[in-house]
Amino acid sequence: MRSTMQEFPLTIGAIRRHAAAVHPDGQVITATADGSRSQTYGELGLRAARLANGLRSLGIDGDQRVATFQWNNAEHLEAYLAIPSMGAVLHTLNIRLFPEQLVYIANHAEDRVVIVDDSLVPLLAKHLPQLETIEHVLVAGPEAASADLDALRSSGKEVHLYEEVLADQPETFEWPEIDERDASAMCYTSGTTGNPKGVVYSHRTSYLHSMGVALGICSGMTWHDRVLPIVPMFHANAWGLPYAALMTGASLVMPDRWLQAEPLCRFMREARPTMSGAVPTVWSDVLNHLDQNPDINLSDHLKLVLCGGSAVPVSLQQALEDRHGIYVKQAWGMTETSPVASAAGAPLGVEGDDVWHYRGGQGRLLPGVEGRIVGDDGQEAARDGEAVGELEVRGAWVTGAYYKDDDAEKFRDGWLRTGDVGKLDPLGYITLTDRSKDVIKSGGEWISSVDLENALMAHPDVLEAAVVGIPDEKWQERPLASVVLREGATVKPAELRDFLADSVAKWQLPDAWTFIESVPRTSVGKFDKKVIRKWYADGDLEVRSAQD
Repeated sequence: MRSTMQEFPLTIGAIRRHAAAVHPDGQVITATADGSRSQTYGELGLRAARLANGLRSLGIDGDQRVATFQWNNAEHLEAYLAIPSMGAVLHTLNIRLFPEQLVYIANHAEDRVVIVDDSLVPLLAKHLPQLETIEHVLVAGPEAASADLDALRSSGKEVHLYEEVLADQPETFEWPEIDERDASAMCYTSGTTGNPKGVVYSHRTSYLHSMGVALGICSGMTWHDRVLPIVPMFHANAWGLPYAALMTGASLVMPDRWLQAEPLCRFMREARPTMSGAVPTVWSDVLNHLDQNPDINLSDHLKLVLCGGSAVPVSLQQALEDRHGIYVKQAWGMTETSPVASAAGAPLGVEGDDVWHYRGGQGRLLPGVEGRIVGDDGQEAARDGEAVGELEVRGAWVTGAYYKDDDAEKFRDGWLRTGDVGKLDPLGYITLTDRSKDVIKSGGEWISSVDLENALMAHPDVLEAAVVGIPDEKWQERPLASVVLREGATVKPAELRDFLADSVAKWQLPDAWTFIESVPRTSVGKFDKKVIRKWYADGDLEVRSAQD
């Protein structure tokens, strides 16, 4: 027996049509140097059609890759809709990558056109001559006409002003019928080892992932919300927040290039988002700014912060909630999982301080994603919340291969090997203790750098902390704690070690300490521990003993 339900392809085009037809009053509000600019979802749909016509006039007539080199703004959202809807593939370029990685990615993807924000023209111009397959550059943004277009033209590429291209096009487009399994977008991993690898998202996976993000167990987004994606649109679809907002009719509040705590908080006070999403380092900076400026109140509108990308310290969650009335929900995922695969929240009946066991972990698997823990012997471990191993996942929006790259070590029997070490309990809650490359093996026992970092960042004088393993003749490895103190604080290693002793086993306590100005970050805002390891190996750190 077969169902007689109607076929309805799950495509980005369906999201575009729904937003324009059902939620035409939804808004896109983009931050500017002196305020903001806005347009409705109805206007967004018309401009997406103009962009599609413009790209067609430049030769995009199939599944060619169209790159974006942009901040989170209205023009980037137009690209999010127009490019996949016309059958092409949206390729978001990470503007913070090292030059050689950026060049590799654009050439590997064979991008044909790139849309660049006016403020990023100088950065793109440096690399454009090496982007071999790029033929056209569209310069977008309010100041595009005054950008250094000659610097782009010197590369030999054809350069166009985005608004001029759109102005010459009609507000209707012959949108093609698209198979929901066709590629809609691609994003490359951050490439911490070897070259970055391309993950291709289909229309179907993007649609289902966005629905998962919108669920009440994740964001609970509705048309009453205003959503502020601080997580970049050039990284893993900004966690699906833009498409989820378009699906639900929630308005989007776009920060553009103003991502430091002071302008970000000022923009939040003006645009009044109800929910947001960003990595922990961003919210740590916001917390510090709010603590220093008690007159700023965000809690009268900001009700939910989705936080992920790396482990979210319980101390950060508690500080934002207790001191500033902002609820933080940890989520977990990776580029290969579109990226959101789980979201934290206590199960039914758990109350009081017991909720932090669950809110401090990576959360419960979303419907559409399955997980398992695999031990060093390659066998599936018990799902009992005690057995430790590598987390593997599979599901409706989890990739099964990389674009033009064979990496058999990353996949096992249809499961994605995440590289995260942790536990999985009977209710589907994930607790990650480390990345496999960051776990510290000391005397045959494993030490979680994440647990040490979270415990350290609970100290009132510690702003940030990163822990790595360093060689030790007797124990093989021992923890080195790199600590960033709050302004004006003076704390000695012995005091911090005593503080840790209340929550960490004695044999896990760091023997080596160093104080640094800031923790280095990757291109997507995570702690970059390989830089700290290099600093240590090169003798660039002043390392102190625990007795100091």
